Amino acid sequence: MDNMHRVVWAGVFAFGLCAGVTATAAQKPEKDSKGQDNQRPKLTLKATPPIGVSPSLVVVTAELQGGANDFEEYYCPTIQWEWGDDAQSEVTSDCEPYEAGKSEIRRRFTTEHVFRRPGSYKVFFRLKRHNKAVGSASTNVQIQPGAGF
Repeated sequence: MDNMHRVVWAGVFAFGLCAGVTATAAQKPEKDSKGQDNQRPKLTLKATPPIGVSPSLVVVTAELQGGANDFEEYYCPTIQWEWGDDAQSEVTSDCEPYEAGKSEIRRRFTTEHVFRRPGSYKVFFRLKRHNKAVGSASTNVQIQPGAGF
């Protein structure tokens, strides 16, 4: 192999190494303006009480844990509750335009719902942005017959 072929192969090998380093670097979490990982917060949903007697008032709380405080997808979302008993509710807030490193996401959403009939219900919580669900969680509620049943 002459010197020219060795230089070409060395260049291809070096390019391959650089491409490998670039791919590895791209897999690292992005950092926000404060140097914190810019990851998606985890969404949880809890019903209190999870088991009740009809009619039962249930308080449902959705929480965003971890992740970036200015996670853009979760900034100023439309909130949708689906109760599993054919009832739904949706709330949209009016917010200032998003600014990276300055805008903060809301981390806790709480509401209540009365389940009037006995049964097993799957409650869904969704964060929506421009009519697209960007985050969701669900929990189960069990309602036992009350004195009237």
